[in-house]
Amino acid sequence: MKPKLLVTGGAGFIGSEFVRQQADKYTIVVVDKLTYAGDRHRLKTVADQIEFVKADIANVKRLNEIFKRVKPAMVVHFAAETHVDRSIQDNHPFIQSNIIGTQNLVDLSRTYKVKKFVHISTDEVYGDSTSKHSRFKETAALKPNNPYSATKAAAECIIRSAIRTYQFPAVIVRPANNYGLWQYPEKFVPVIILKSLHNQKIPVYGKGQQIREWLHVSDCARGINMILKKGKVGEIYNIGSYFERNNITTARTILDYMNKPHTLIKYVKDRPGHDFRYSVDCSKLRKLGWKPQIRFEVGINNTIQWYTENVTWLERKMDFLQKYWSKVYKS
Repeated sequence: MKPKLLVTGGAGFIGSEFVRQQADKYTIVVVDKLTYAGDRHRLKTVADQIEFVKADIANVKRLNEIFKRVKPAMVVHFAAETHVDRSIQDNHPFIQSNIIGTQNLVDLSRTYKVKKFVHISTDEVYGDSTSKHSRFKETAALKPNNPYSATKAAAECIIRSAIRTYQFPAVIVRPANNYGLWQYPEKFVPVIILKSLHNQKIPVYGKGQQIREWLHVSDCARGINMILKKGKVGEIYNIGSYFERNNITTARTILDYMNKPHTLIKYVKDRPGHDFRYSVDCSKLRKLGWKPQIRFEVGINNTIQWYTENVTWLERKMDFLQKYWSKVYKS
């Protein structure tokens, strides 16, 4: 029998890529609240191979019912609120999902004797790096600089304390910035693509000098599965590409691929607490046998093509986002 795997946030961007890749290797039960960023369309190609359960991980009673019935051998925990800008406007949903939800999952995983728990965190827990020549190792101190990354760091503390106190069989994963197909258009790359398709102004914070390490979502999902299979319990693993660019160069590169003018770029006031650079050392994961396979030039071209062909989905998601932000600003 295939191992039974519970995947939280499996209708999200990275979680759905992981599920699509692994649907034939595990018996997968996806648990997802289906917030604005979740979408079952991401799972349509594997819908007949998985079980989907709509549930909020912050609802411990509902979550207990699922664990009691499913009795998963392993858990991969993607579910989280992730958008920094929204966390600055209102951090309460982030506390509910990222902290309380994670605590619920740890408690129930212990109760139902889960054999391995993989927690998906973020490179943002390190804070920013002012040096262009160093990369964060897994042993670096956590210095989150915004409400989102603070809640992800808090979730890690919950996991680490369970590992130490209860010998909880968990592994922590810190991926770099992901891009690729099906990403919700509140994030940098799909915003550029969608607005370029409509010849609209593209907002870039400050002067666009912030540096990000770009990792294709397919490579990230493969790395997570490698950690699920080979990662040592109690350890932390970075997932990165070593491909770094500042935001203005990324924006201009996408415009060039789309044959759009750089004049579409509009510099806007920088957001509070904006980290300058994220960069991780992923040599630890590479020792397990993983390395990225998709070069940025190939990945970004494929991403642009996909969004161009699926612009209706993208516009529908963006319409929801604009309505959301209008309510936030009115309040």
